[in-house]
Amino acid sequence: MPEPIEVRKVPIHSVADASELAKLIDDGVMDASRVIAIIGKTEGNGGVNDYTRIIADRAFREVLVAKGAPADQVRQVPIVWSGGTDGIISPHATIFATVPAESAEQSDDLRLTVGFAMSEPILPEEIGYTGMITKVADAVKVAMERAGITDPADVHYVQTKTPLLTIHTIRDAESRGKSVWTHHTHESMDLSNGTTGLGIAVALGEIEMPTDADVMNDRSLYSAVASCSSGVELDQAQVVVVGNTRGIGGRYRIGHSVMRDALDADGVWSAIKDAGLDLPDRPHSSDLQGRLVNVFLKCEVSQSGEVRGRRNAMLDDSDVHWHRQIKSAVGGVTASVTGDPAVFVSVSAAHQGPDGGGPVAAIVDLGSGEPTGYRAPTPD
Repeated sequence: MPEPIEVRKVPIHSVADASELAKLIDDGVMDASRVIAIIGKTEGNGGVNDYTRIIADRAFREVLVAKGAPADQVRQVPIVWSGGTDGIISPHATIFATVPAESAEQSDDLRLTVGFAMSEPILPEEIGYTGMITKVADAVKVAMERAGITDPADVHYVQTKTPLLTIHTIRDAESRGKSVWTHHTHESMDLSNGTTGLGIAVALGEIEMPTDADVMNDRSLYSAVASCSSGVELDQAQVVVVGNTRGIGGRYRIGHSVMRDALDADGVWSAIKDAGLDLPDRPHSSDLQGRLVNVFLKCEVSQSGEVRGRRNAMLDDSDVHWHRQIKSAVGGVTASVTGDPAVFVSVSAAHQGPDGGGPVAAIVDLGSGEPTGYRAPTPD
């Protein structure tokens, strides 16, 4: 049986800041050696060369080591950074740590559990093809097992980090007589994410194994719980499965839904309700009362170039890439629900939720006493 989970969201005050993680450890909220995953937003450009992800990764790992966690162990902790806090999205990190069973709130109900796995190395010529789908699917199944989840219906959020194509890896593949899906490195970000989304969907039984021709083409094939990110930091799929299981105890529970399009605030509310919060028929952010820890979303511009029958120019804009525009828009919609701009909104959602929309996962605090989530200050 896996151990109960403590999860907290903390702000990041500057690119290299991890002081709020240090404060959680100093205050005894969690032990450095028990941190098992970190998922966050950094304020870079969100592109291939977004080095704020690497800076933040180093800052958070250094704090864990400084606070007593073994360096070898810290190197293995999955830390997934999504670059780009466009619009009002605020840089932050959500930190997951185990706690001793005897110190956790007891419950026989479904409670939060986390599992982690690394795939076999993914070759550049496998990105965009079934070889990558299979390796991702295998890693998801391992992470599920480590989380103590046997029913795929209890998986509500799968966060991944996978390699994309760079000039160096493209040349490596071609030097070995292999071809790659694309020579456009920025396009390979969408490709890597989409292929990974299909791997998650296969592992959870949401779809049958697709063909190479389906990748990035058949948008009806998707996972409703996938949140895929890619970068230059690694050559494997880093997989974090978050779900619920009984008997583990703890304060937290996770649920999920999907946004059908970029304006679907009801999709965000549905995920929060699915996690277990009792809310009125027409809820307001004030109804959350500190019970929401965080929401995690993927978003994607609609391939039709429209939202609810109205044309937009995102796919035609040569000045600002659509990645940044849709992320900003969905970030605003999401923060209007939560009352908190520190929301995890990540772009490039091919095969992750329906076209033009995306998956939403929500973690809530169902524990007794004072809730641990964010309460927004009252506007002047």
